[in-house]
Amino acid sequence: MGVPPACYEINVLNPSRAWQTSHILKTELPVLAIQLIFVLIISRLLFLIYKPFHQPRIISQISVGFLLTPPLLGRFVEIFLFVYPITGVLNIEVITNVGVIYYAFLSGLEMNLDTILHVEKKGATIAICGIVFPMVAGPALYALHRKVYVNVDVLPLEEITMNAYLVWTLVLTVTGFPVVAHTLSELKLLYTGLGKAALTASMITETYAWILFTLCVPFSINGVTAIYSVLSTIVFAIICIFVVRPIVVKVIDRKMDRDEWDEGQLLYVIMGLILCAYITDVLGTHDIVGAFIFGLILPHGKFADMVASYTDDFGGVMLAPLFFSGSGMRLGIKSIFYHPNWPYTLLVILLLCSLKILSTLFATFFFGMPSKDGFALGLLLNTKGAIALIMLNIAWDRSILSGQSYSVIAFAVILMTVVVSPAINAIYKPRKKFEQNKLKTIQKLRLDAELRLLACVHNNRQATGVIGLIETFNATRLSPIHVFALYPVEVTGRAATVVAAHMEKLNSQLGAQNLTRTQEELENIKNTFEAFGDAYDAIRVQTLNVVSAYATVHEDIYNAANEKRTSLIILPFHKQLSSERVLETTNATYRDINLNVMQSAPCSVGIYVDRDLRSLPKMNFRILMIFVGGPDDREALAVAWRMAGHPGTQLSVVRMLLFDEAAEVDTSSHAEAQGILFVVMDCEKQKELDDECVNSFRLTAVNNNDSITYSEIGVHSGEDIPTILNELDKFHCDLYIVGQGNRRNSRVFSNLLEWSDCLELGVIGDILASNNFGSGSSVLVVQQYGYGGMVLGKQSSNKDGFKSLIVKTE
Repeated sequence: MGVPPACYEINVLNPSRAWQTSHILKTELPVLAIQLIFVLIISRLLFLIYKPFHQPRIISQISVGFLLTPPLLGRFVEIFLFVYPITGVLNIEVITNVGVIYYAFLSGLEMNLDTILHVEKKGATIAICGIVFPMVAGPALYALHRKVYVNVDVLPLEEITMNAYLVWTLVLTVTGFPVVAHTLSELKLLYTGLGKAALTASMITETYAWILFTLCVPFSINGVTAIYSVLSTIVFAIICIFVVRPIVVKVIDRKMDRDEWDEGQLLYVIMGLILCAYITDVLGTHDIVGAFIFGLILPHGKFADMVASYTDDFGGVMLAPLFFSGSGMRLGIKSIFYHPNWPYTLLVILLLCSLKILSTLFATFFFGMPSKDGFALGLLLNTKGAIALIMLNIAWDRSILSGQSYSVIAFAVILMTVVVSPAINAIYKPRKKFEQNKLKTIQKLRLDAELRLLACVHNNRQATGVIGLIETFNATRLSPIHVFALYPVEVTGRAATVVAAHMEKLNSQLGAQNLTRTQEELENIKNTFEAFGDAYDAIRVQTLNVVSAYATVHEDIYNAANEKRTSLIILPFHKQLSSERVLETTNATYRDINLNVMQSAPCSVGIYVDRDLRSLPKMNFRILMIFVGGPDDREALAVAWRMAGHPGTQLSVVRMLLFDEAAEVDTSSHAEAQGILFVVMDCEKQKELDDECVNSFRLTAVNNNDSITYSEIGVHSGEDIPTILNELDKFHCDLYIVGQGNRRNSRVFSNLLEWSDCLELGVIGDILASNNFGSGSSVLVVQQYGYGGMVLGKQSSNKDGFKSLIVKTE
């Protein structure tokens, strides 16, 4: 059962003012504040609880209202009346309506008209099938629901009307684009074939849903007379799109181009929003239609990004949850299961959940998609969002649906949304799809095979630096290079807004002055890499971007590297060269990304410390590779060996031979898990592999190429390493290539690592990249795939009692 209707008196003392009642500060505002605090705190807590299951925020907000229903906290009348007293219903209804209006405005603002108007046949067909089939089958399921529900004496159903059939059917056709975008982002499927198809189809479906809402909902409210409301609303929309929009876009673009727009002028946006909502409400449609149209006609890009960032916290985070919690409060679970034929009602709910899945499977079959992908796509398009709940609440307020019918269809809507993430995760298991592939290294790659690189860059300056590094690789027609430049876009607010902004073609309708900061950066990075690809016949370039939270963006990098079958991921160091020629931190988060990527990357990884490498001439380019031992050093040698084939490049390989104290095996990091004997045997095995690799290099490369030299130097203690590096730096090489140091099993290096500032660079890389070392050379630190990534251990005490953070290997 839902919340029963209540009547109460309000004394109007000031009819000419905004607040017409007395004692506003003592009675009205405290109640409103309690309701806001309760909903926001509980919804945040529930969101954290649901987060491991990748549930969208709207589910946690609905759950807040459901907590106040009779089966749970609602049975305690005192608690319910404290949070939602009868006299506070009117205020909360007004506030929630404002929140819904703003939510509809944001939905229009994040819609990508370019994608919708130029959609491919496949996306449009899937979207249309997902609408037509539920519209045909929906009325039959509504009739079945009425037939199997037998508790009509105690809880009577609504009268059979065309309005009830219409609302029931419309709810089934809807897909929530913002919720789909959030789900795909959480599951790291945004940039897969499934994700792109789901995004396009869901955006089209939601656009059609708004059109159906505008055309059909007035008829469910006002009957046949609504024809005048619909026609007048269509005229209003046409005027807004073809008359108002060009003027508004021209004015706003001019202000944005001159940087004359500030936060204070957002008041004009709010005024326009309220005006459009009021007009469509007066016309007899609904106020959210006007809000959606207003968001649709505003310019996208930088302006939309600014409006969303300034106002989303107030409208989307504070006000909208109040509305969605009200939807949960109206959900009466008792009315679904407390009647003799409840199994049949449950069957109706399951059938309601299957309509879009079946229609999508039917559509994807004709496009040759695998049934697994079609089923997953159907699940995603089954996701419901705000517009479905808005339709249901209109039906509740207008008594079109009874509490029992509302509960059945609302429960189906919530179930459709809740099961999507766990089901998709079970089908695809995105985090477990990186099977071992020993060929995803430079060392195992044939010299005549294509080298595939994934270059992650956060700005155009890093793009220029990484290109300077890639130029040193020997790209030939026999051994070409395919570069995938990846630009991570951080999600800080609504995922759908950022995703929609990066779905559109940047050079299609947006002027350069109206690009968002991330779009402008992406465009610059794309132009830089395309110019690089055009300059070399043996180099192909493709630019990608991923939208994700920085805390989980490493999973998107894994996906991209795995999908593109790359052998090396190049990551920029989190410090950049300043005008004083010292490395300064640009963003500490970049370091966290690098550490996360190195832990479980599906191929080899290189961290690049750029000291303006591209400005150096390539005809007398000097590379110094320092070889100590272990899989990372063997991979670093393979990288240097490939670079040595570039004309004009001189490669010097220096092998550090460990003796005496430096040769002692470090068993502390592995003894507990694998045993000392295993560590000693592994150390001997690594030495054999090192000798085999170095001997092959000397026999094949050094003896046949005068530009490649090899030398050895002895290391007897930890103090020798900085001394040797200082001597080597006097040769003023342009690029150092070193291994990160995984599985060296050397006690000296383990002790030095405790004093390193940047663990991801290893001992030698950290020294070479230090400003105190004083080197002016760039550094490439390599980690080989296949031997376990970095695992950051907890702090442990050494013999002297000092605390240290050590790096362990799997």
